[in-house]
Amino acid sequence: MSEQYRVYAPFIGPFDPCPPIKLKYYSTPPQLFLGFQPQNLPQFSPYEALAKGTLWPALFSPYEPKNS
Repeated sequence: MSEQYRVYAPFIGPFDPCPPIKLKYYSTPPQLFLGFQPQNLPQFSPYEALAKGTLWPALFSPYEPKNS
């Protein structure tokens, strides 16, 4: 699992009517931890940047859809 995903264990009550979900996962976007943009960040090529939606690899966050 990527470092952009976090996990926590929710409270499970003794009288919950549904089966418990022991661990819940959520994603955190990379720009939360970057602060100001540092100088000389590496860049994707223009074609790759269009495909990924960002020019800088440090801000790239892949979308991983859940299988339903």
